[in-house]
Amino acid sequence: MSVKETIPEHIGRYRWTICSLVFFATTINYLDRQVISLLKPYLEADGLLGNDPAHYESVYSNIVIAFQFAYALGMLLVGGVIDKFGTKKGYAAALLSWSLAAIAHAFAKGPFGFGVARAALGVTEAGNFPAAIKTTAEWFPKKERALATGIFNSGTNIGAIIAPMIVPFIAVTLGWQWAFIITGAIGLLWLIFWKIMYDTPEKKLAKGQLKQAEYDHIMSDKDEVVAEDDSALKKISWFKLLTFRQTWAFFFGKLLTDPIWWFFLFWLPAFLKEQYGLTGTQVGLPIALVYTMTTFGSILGGWLPKRFMESGMDSNKARKTAMFIYALFPLLVLGAQKMGEFNMWYAVIIIGIDASAHQAWSANIFTTVSDMFPKRAIASVTGIGGMAGALGGIMIATAAGSLFDYYKAAGDIRIGYGIMFMICSTAYIIAWVVMHLLVPKFKKIENL
Repeated sequence: MSVKETIPEHIGRYRWTICSLVFFATTINYLDRQVISLLKPYLEADGLLGNDPAHYESVYSNIVIAFQFAYALGMLLVGGVIDKFGTKKGYAAALLSWSLAAIAHAFAKGPFGFGVARAALGVTEAGNFPAAIKTTAEWFPKKERALATGIFNSGTNIGAIIAPMIVPFIAVTLGWQWAFIITGAIGLLWLIFWKIMYDTPEKKLAKGQLKQAEYDHIMSDKDEVVAEDDSALKKISWFKLLTFRQTWAFFFGKLLTDPIWWFFLFWLPAFLKEQYGLTGTQVGLPIALVYTMTTFGSILGGWLPKRFMESGMDSNKARKTAMFIYALFPLLVLGAQKMGEFNMWYAVIIIGIDASAHQAWSANIFTTVSDMFPKRAIASVTGIGGMAGALGGIMIATAAGSLFDYYKAAGDIRIGYGIMFMICSTAYIIAWVVMHLLVPKFKKIENL
């Protein structure tokens, strides 16, 4: 089902233009983020991960951790900054900064240099999702937010599809340095379109660039309008936000599930190499298949709860039911390696299903923030959850590096991947239970 089929023509569609801008920003975000995982073999060959091949996995995991630690730190800061200075300035500053940080990787000369560049990328890339979720809350009514989030969040998949198609080719033809430079420079083009096309619905209405009918549709959630009018510019501190169970539900939901996405993003190329001997451009097709599948997961993830609501289910039950369904699919990963013994593509497809379920889950867990918090707190709460996800990513990267070095030395790294797949398969069910226990009903906080 397309967006066009679900939206009446007379309302107007400018909000979907805004959604497309956020989609492209997210695509660029993940394109820049994934480049290093595809260049890992080239960096090893050039001796840029140290002098001891026995510790390459741990050195690489430390570089990944540098990104994730900085990303967590960035999440401590950027959400509040974006809430304070607004989406237009905050998003533009974040994307400019992470594009320059991505380019800076080309000038690294060893593990320390890559660690510094990854840290710079982590701090600056932290701005994407707080700004994106705030944009969605500003431009979409509650019933459309999961769909809009699913659409822009599918940019993570497109970025991950494009990367394996172009990065190894650039590395082979021009050198690994140019892979960082060219992909990093793409974000600078986005800034032009953001400057021209983005503003708040109020300002677009005043300029005659937004129909009154569409503006009324965007502002149709009466409970949000009342809540925002009652405390228009009141600043909400992190300490205040941390007193709510809703904040902790989002925190633990992200802590437990974001690391699974991080793991596949940074280690899927290495898994294909270790398990099936794929190298260089050979990894492009299976990785592209995985992330093509996740694109459908992203959009379905937003569409299903909307369909439940349109059939008469209340928004809380619709969101919870959809998230429970998505939490079941990753259990298939328990059989990925076994099925891969018959044919590699069986394992690839199962991993694709897991990644698709993650994106469907992600579209909804992000939307729970706007379900439960007023618009002025959305970027801050999203930042708290993003920090939690990054901390989880640090833990899974540390575990992966240690496990893979140990089992590689023992002669069978596949055991290490088997252990990691057990973690990946059960994380979502555990997260759903924790969130449900903390917040039995996703409803707007009234005393904030």
